[in-house]
Amino acid sequence: MRLNMRERKSVIKILAVRYRTAAKKEKGVILNEFVKLTRFHRVYARTVLRQFQKNLNQVPLVKTRKPRKRIYDVHVIRPLQEIWKILDCLCGKRLAPALKEVVPVLEKYGEIKLTALARRKLLSISPAAIDRLLASERKKLILKGRSGTKPGTLLKHQIPIRTFSDWNENRPGFLEVDLVGHEGGNARGDFAQTLDTTDVCTGWTETQAVQNKAQLWVFQAFQEIASRLPFPVLGMDSDNGSEFINQHMLRYCQQNKITFTRSRSCRKNDNCFVEQKNYSVVRRTVGYFRYDTPKELSLLNQLYRFLRLYTNFFQPTTKLLKKTRIGSKVKKWYDTPQTPYARVLHSQKVSNLVKQKLETEYKTLNPAELKRQITRLQSQLFETSRRKSNIQEEINLSNKTVSKKEKEIKNNQKIKTLREDFS
Repeated sequence: MRLNMRERKSVIKILAVRYRTAAKKEKGVILNEFVKLTRFHRVYARTVLRQFQKNLNQVPLVKTRKPRKRIYDVHVIRPLQEIWKILDCLCGKRLAPALKEVVPVLEKYGEIKLTALARRKLLSISPAAIDRLLASERKKLILKGRSGTKPGTLLKHQIPIRTFSDWNENRPGFLEVDLVGHEGGNARGDFAQTLDTTDVCTGWTETQAVQNKAQLWVFQAFQEIASRLPFPVLGMDSDNGSEFINQHMLRYCQQNKITFTRSRSCRKNDNCFVEQKNYSVVRRTVGYFRYDTPKELSLLNQLYRFLRLYTNFFQPTTKLLKKTRIGSKVKKWYDTPQTPYARVLHSQKVSNLVKQKLETEYKTLNPAELKRQITRLQSQLFETSRRKSNIQEEINLSNKTVSKKEKEIKNNQKIKTLREDFS
């Protein structure tokens, strides 16, 4: 049986008073009762009760709850902000598990000072609380433009050039490689390129700058990166550029029994892992300027020597475990955030000798000092690029003024000859 309009208004008048003075749980019960009587949609029913309340000035307002006592005071928030900046502004989900490992290291080198209570709170803080406490600081760093590139999944249907073992992303040693160009919006001439390599299993990332895309420089950079990796190279997946698909690289892979595969043309998601690092590691560090001088190339490689330690030892990452589609929504499950260094230590395919070397190197590293060195080299690199741009602008301006003077001289000569002809 449906209620007519008069009956509905009387029901609204009665329930609106109860709804206004009720607690949160009681409001849900009243709303269920109101929806059952009127057969309104739940969202519309809630709006009707709220709108009706505005005209009931005689009904007392609900007592406001007393604010809860703050758990995290200044002694926790300030060290949290310092750690957040040292670790390159990580999100709460990645920063929370990293605190247990980073806090003792920073205390060891005297970068932060904590009381026993502040340390206990900092080590037990949740990801949601971290994001809430750092929301104001994060707003200051938000840029107007964001990249629209979304990483996909590694495709298995790749064309192998020569296969010595199956592609296995659950074992360290299978790399995705790519070049990042530093042309600064001007693709003329030669400019620096960054060879970016990412291990699919551990996320271990190595970068090396070269002066251009010549096969010789890219091949030498790859050999140098392979010598720095804590595990042997078992597979390499690249795009279809001639800097990778050439006889030097093919012969090297054949001699070292490396599985060499290539992605499909114009399909960046085939190499999604390294494409993601192109932004999160390379672009976020060196920007989008043009680097085409030997000094800038030297600064890039000096910067990358500190960046590899900072990224691989102190930057936790998450890996997608699985995803399912439920209607129009896709639900994803990720593993616990871990640094590439921790993933290498947990791998059973890496020898104990290599793990001991990594642990020894880790004990000598100070993430705050690494961050300072990276910032110092970034400032030098950006200042060098800025000075070069200013000099180039002055040269272009002088060329324009010279050309104008030449045009005036030529015009004066033409006018002189015309006058002589007509005289």
